[in-house]
Amino acid sequence: MAAAASVVVAVGAATGMLTSFGDDGGGSADEARPAVTRTPRPQPPPAEPSTPAPAPARTSAAPPVRVASGTPAPARTEPSRPAEPGGRLYRHPESQVLDWVRTHPGDPRRDVIASRVAGRPAAVWFADHTPATITARVRAVTSEGAARGRVPVLVPYAIPARDCGGHSQGGGAPDLDAYDAWIDRFAAGLGSGEVIVILEPDSVAQADCLSPAERADRFASLARAGRVLKDADPAARVYFDAGHSGWHAPARQAAWLKRAGAASPDSSDGVFSNVSNFHATADEIAHDRAVLDALGGPADLGAVIDTSRNGKGAPPDGEWCDPAGRKLGRAPTLDTGAARVDAYLWVKLPGESDGCRGRPGTFTPSYAYELAR
Repeated sequence: MAAAASVVVAVGAATGMLTSFGDDGGGSADEARPAVTRTPRPQPPPAEPSTPAPAPARTSAAPPVRVASGTPAPARTEPSRPAEPGGRLYRHPESQVLDWVRTHPGDPRRDVIASRVAGRPAAVWFADHTPATITARVRAVTSEGAARGRVPVLVPYAIPARDCGGHSQGGGAPDLDAYDAWIDRFAAGLGSGEVIVILEPDSVAQADCLSPAERADRFASLARAGRVLKDADPAARVYFDAGHSGWHAPARQAAWLKRAGAASPDSSDGVFSNVSNFHATADEIAHDRAVLDALGGPADLGAVIDTSRNGKGAPPDGEWCDPAGRKLGRAPTLDTGAARVDAYLWVKLPGESDGCRGRPGTFTPSYAYELAR
């Protein structure tokens, strides 16, 4: 059975972060408008028919046609937990949700959104190929994180053909040579403190749109990127793309990950999964452990899981674009209590639309409120 692979909507501001200085003038009253041009994330090709349980449902800039899996698993509800402050994780002081909270003091949804969404640490995305400024932009985040004794989560997202010709083809590096040079400059901004790098979401799981030669070149470039990042900052932890539990079989994903350098301690600290997706944490833990077992490599390789919107699991109908009935997942933390799971992270900021509740990548208060309440 065939199913569509999954995608993420990410935006790159002029500062290289998920930050927007929006107002409501000229747009929907429910949408925080970006002040700069944004770059949405990919629309991928179909998954291989042989994939055992493909029900991928990441987000995309505009709703493409999707093919649901034959028997989707029922949505499961994550147990409720007391609020956590995020521990040592860094919360950047500028984001679309924080901007909305600051400019809407009288909105009845404000307190819920402020406490349950804006108050959590989230990843900082660098989604545009800007060689002249990337070092300074990365350094601005890492230096502030180090000054506060917090761990930033950074997402470099500029690999060529990053969305296989879909909605986010603009903004990436023009070719792999340019990407390699961009990663060198990215790494120069890391400093010497602890930092988590989510290296190029979908770059491995979505590589089946490439020719075998193009895939080999991409994987070589990713392996190089991991080495460059860890050489520049030995305290950096670099994680590679493991897709999610509804996409490729763990053995297949691990085979590609190995070619991309994810089994080598010189390049990798493990894998990440569920970025901008909805699959239940328990399913992701099982998937990631299976991927790591198949990957081999050092025993201390671990996994990080995006829990930003997976509090009720994936929609049973396979809907991927701002689906109704979803909830926030576990709060971001470096203390998971689960073997081989290094962190639960909010890589996708809840409330930033997939393209159905609002414009792709823009903060939509009604969606954030629905997720948070």
